[in-house]
Amino acid sequence: MVRGMLRGPLRVFLFSLLLAALSGLSLAQSFVLDLPRQSQHALITQRIGITDITINYHRPLVGGRKVWGGLVPYGDVWRSGANENTTITFTDPVTIEGQALDRGTYGLHMIPAADEWTIVFSKNSTSWGSFTYNKAEDALRVTVKPHAADMHEALTYDFDDVKPDSAVVVLEWEKVAVPFRVGVDVHAAVEASLKKQLRGLGQYTWEGWDDAANYLLTEKVDLDDALIYANKSIENEDRYDNEITKSKVLTAMNRKDDAMAAEKKALSMATPLQLHIYARGLQGEKRSDEAFVIFRDNAQKHPDMWFVHSGLARMYCSQGKFDDAAKEMKLALAGAPDNQKTYVDGLVKKLEAKQDIN
Repeated sequence: MVRGMLRGPLRVFLFSLLLAALSGLSLAQSFVLDLPRQSQHALITQRIGITDITINYHRPLVGGRKVWGGLVPYGDVWRSGANENTTITFTDPVTIEGQALDRGTYGLHMIPAADEWTIVFSKNSTSWGSFTYNKAEDALRVTVKPHAADMHEALTYDFDDVKPDSAVVVLEWEKVAVPFRVGVDVHAAVEASLKKQLRGLGQYTWEGWDDAANYLLTEKVDLDDALIYANKSIENEDRYDNEITKSKVLTAMNRKDDAMAAEKKALSMATPLQLHIYARGLQGEKRSDEAFVIFRDNAQKHPDMWFVHSGLARMYCSQGKFDDAAKEMKLALAGAPDNQKTYVDGLVKKLEAKQDIN
């Protein structure tokens, strides 16, 4: 009879009593209804490259209790939060303190000690707390050093020392902080993602392939794929943008003749503004002679466009011909759009004062 009753509401009630006794929680909480909890839910996410790291946890309060070596015993596996499993999710493979861990969602447990903590990533992420923790389900364990911290009444997770390819996860509660570093091979993650993305709608646009090529070019990785992507972009729609990308990729591959051919084709397709911007980029690369040829040709072909005079002004300025430069920049000012006039007027004043604007 009793066993039969335990299959119904009484079983739920007794289970609630047990968990309340184990956790010290008020019986005002419900395991059936959505009601406020003493240890409130929190979620924190940090992106590294394109990899999201998300910690899903509940925040117990100190409440005047002795936490370390008391409420949380040393040497025991602890749920590193309250209520259900604290979980940590990685959308790509990562390293934890230098050790590899695959993408996925893990139960996050910890084994505290006075001078060294064990961080446990369990393949089981759906249990209640650590009461059914099984070491056989570990995906990874690492050891880290805790350190003293400012008082935190509510248990808190945060991301610190954020870098392009890593961040430090920090648990802080009472006056203790426990850090562990998460690293990401950003290039590998992005390259794998690009291959997936370019099987979707992006494969039918020139922009998708061009963006992919430019990422690899900028990061100076996998230039063979960068060239494939640039060519795919050109197949979709041949234009200045992807031809100039192809030229830059070929330059990075030391294929100078092919790069020059692609550059020549790109410039033949460029608008006057694209030519001007490209010449400005050449100036930044210390290729001023090539830039000046473009500035001069652009001005001869399109004298009615305000920015070509700006290009001539920069050319004259570099030659020390400040009066000629100021004259050209004033022509640019006269035709500049309203949102550029203040900037161009400032360049005129610098040139009149014999100051270099390049």
